[in-house]
Amino acid sequence: MTEHTPIPSRRQRAASARASRAGFSLAELMVVIVIIGLLATLVVPSVVQKLAKAFGGKAKADIVAITQAIEEYYINNGGQWPDSLEILVEPDENGNTYLKGRKLPRDPWKNEYGYEAPTPSEPRPRVYTLGKAGMVGGEGDNRDISNWEIEDGDE
Repeated sequence: MTEHTPIPSRRQRAASARASRAGFSLAELMVVIVIIGLLATLVVPSVVQKLAKAFGGKAKADIVAITQAIEEYYINNGGQWPDSLEILVEPDENGNTYLKGRKLPRDPWKNEYGYEAPTPSEPRPRVYTLGKAGMVGGEGDNRDISNWEIEDGDE
């Protein structure tokens, strides 16, 4: 008995040729990686800038909501300002709160909002965030945001 090697058909040879060409060459992969890198350098700064703007917008919206809740508390309690922000989320005898939810919101950087009750020298309450740094002052994400600046149009 003689053994013979089968001769591949034309279809098998074509499939074998396609399989050997499948995939990408190293040069093609490098070109794709360079293009992705260039796109990332163009897109990432824009995304970061938009994110910072969104964080500031959320902080302003929270501060306005807290300020409105403080003013509602003042009206409902015979001209008495709240001692702290926590009272705004404590349910009253009817189960209602001045702020939606059972917890005080946190600023976009996960810090608590600050509150200063009015004084004889400053008759307005102050609600603020110290920004990303959590320290007084700063610029950009680190700047303070308060209801005074929002109300006065300085923001």
